Amino acid sequence: MAPTPALYRLDGTWSPKGGANGAFTFTLFNLSDEPLSGFSLAYTSLTRVIDADAVTNARFLRRNANFHEFAPPEGLSLSPGEGWTFTVSGLHRPAKHCTEGAKSAYLTLSDGSFVDVAVSDLLLADAPSLPPPVLLPDGKLDLPFALQPWPAEIDAVPGEGFPVVLYPAEGTSTESLKAISAVTDLVRRLFESAHAPFSLVKAPGGLPLSLTHQADLGKEAYRLQFSGDAVALAFGDAAGRQYGLTTLAQLLEGARARPKTFRFPASGTIADRPRYGWRGCHLDVSRQFYPVADVVRLIDILAWLKLNIFHWHLTDDEAWRLEIKAYPQLTTTGVVRAPQGPLLPQLGNGAAPVDGFYSQDDIRAIVAHAASLSVEVVPEIDIPGHNAATLVALPDLVDGQEAPDSYHSVQGFPNNALNPAIDFTYTFLETVFDEMVTLFPSDYLHVGGDEVANGSWLASPKAKALMEREGIEGTFALQSYFLKKVKGMLTARGKKLAGWNEVAHGGGVGAEGTLLMAWENPNVGIELAEQGYEVVMTPGQAYYLDMVQDDAFQEPGASWAGTVPPAHTYAYEAAGEFPETLQDRLKGVQACIWSEHFLSRGYFNRLVFPRLPAIAEAAWTPRANKDWQRFAAIVPLCPKL
Repeated sequence: MAPTPALYRLDGTWSPKGGANGAFTFTLFNLSDEPLSGFSLAYTSLTRVIDADAVTNARFLRRNANFHEFAPPEGLSLSPGEGWTFTVSGLHRPAKHCTEGAKSAYLTLSDGSFVDVAVSDLLLADAPSLPPPVLLPDGKLDLPFALQPWPAEIDAVPGEGFPVVLYPAEGTSTESLKAISAVTDLVRRLFESAHAPFSLVKAPGGLPLSLTHQADLGKEAYRLQFSGDAVALAFGDAAGRQYGLTTLAQLLEGARARPKTFRFPASGTIADRPRYGWRGCHLDVSRQFYPVADVVRLIDILAWLKLNIFHWHLTDDEAWRLEIKAYPQLTTTGVVRAPQGPLLPQLGNGAAPVDGFYSQDDIRAIVAHAASLSVEVVPEIDIPGHNAATLVALPDLVDGQEAPDSYHSVQGFPNNALNPAIDFTYTFLETVFDEMVTLFPSDYLHVGGDEVANGSWLASPKAKALMEREGIEGTFALQSYFLKKVKGMLTARGKKLAGWNEVAHGGGVGAEGTLLMAWENPNVGIELAEQGYEVVMTPGQAYYLDMVQDDAFQEPGASWAGTVPPAHTYAYEAAGEFPETLQDRLKGVQACIWSEHFLSRGYFNRLVFPRLPAIAEAAWTPRANKDWQRFAAIVPLCPKL
């Protein structure tokens, strides 16, 4: 369907003047052929209004988290071509980048109908827009091989040409034939117009490939031997075989795509194994919904980069995306964002209702696809905080005697945490876990545990009674009480608890069988390891892929963790100051893709790449083998979403 011209447009600027955190100046233009009156304007913005009186030439009507609604002065009528300008200060923080203004907007017209408003990029008042920064140098290669991540050991001589294909040597096992076919399909999906790197039949101009299982290599390790007339692959297990085949596919694809830059080895060896066992990528599908095809393609990219964990963030305040048969309300009421609810628009939604969830059949298919590529799917339902959508869908989870806005989360949601004092909370979770364990074979189930607002539950009569009965003081001690019960539920179902670093708050849960992800800053990971937890490092300051990559105002992304250019992400070392005695508790590293700013595939690709391949190299390649200039020369070949 062809796009229709916008009838209304909202332009905005931010100025550091006009309030403690500056001020927005918005102008709504009437581009229709009819006068506009008797309306209200709603927009979504991560830069929230916290002072309702700090508005000029408009009336503040309401806010829910990132949703804001205003009305013009009484009697205002906009003729075609006219604009209404109003100023909003009283902001909770400055707007440092163009994506921190209005993300979407719509009008509620005098007849009660809704119509979308086009939104322009936020401009910085009285300042020019700078050109996009250069995020990657041209790079420099010592060895002309298109490998990402770079292998642990390589002693190979580049050839002048490359084989047409690689084909299995006579006597290759059925399992190895299947593996060759699977990697061929992976290349076909990622590079649709490329020549296939493998053939199952002998081809003129090709090279025979022998595959040998060698258990002493380690499950994920492989060794490649190149000679002028053959290639030999030895592998530790199925994952090692896949990684070896992927390396061959990368070498051949690079040599074909850019023959002036890259070569295929004529002789020598590659002996390869991963640096860390946990090489992860997280995806938040609550803030924005990703169709199954996009999730599958992301998993394909992870496999191409030899990442082995897909951490699937399935629930949050904005939506519950996982079908639970026992509670269908979660994926009906709990996913619909629209002007008339049940959830208000957030983070780029306008007049049209949006929804989306993954059926259990979708889940099974995605988990099976990932497993076929040696990628483990670790599901997350975020509890006890980040549950605004859950509580709208299942109001029996709410203490009706608690004031409806007795606390607010850091994202601005009122009363968004599951109440540990309500019996139904545990019945609900037991039922959800019972269904999840049939869908996800991973040893781990991630339960979030992050960003519970200090003060949560303290106005709940039921929670206060529980705290008095159990001798509990404060929000975080009550959270610890809750999460200990959750850990018991998971243990009873044969699962280990994974969570964000705040799981350790208030006394935490038992360290044995618990994996925590350090996100707030790198030092948190060391502190968790000292407390006995196994740790995955994913600090926002290096590994959060929604962070801006340059200080320029017109760069998209979040800024709470600072500016994270690709060079910084690549250089960051997760081991950092970990003492030698704690190294065994550092299980690996993980990229996190939070979706508040990803309103388009273009934004996704601009922010995720090349930083995701940079993290993949940190997860696989020994520190001594990392080379920023080499990485920069190779990473443009990486497929994108």
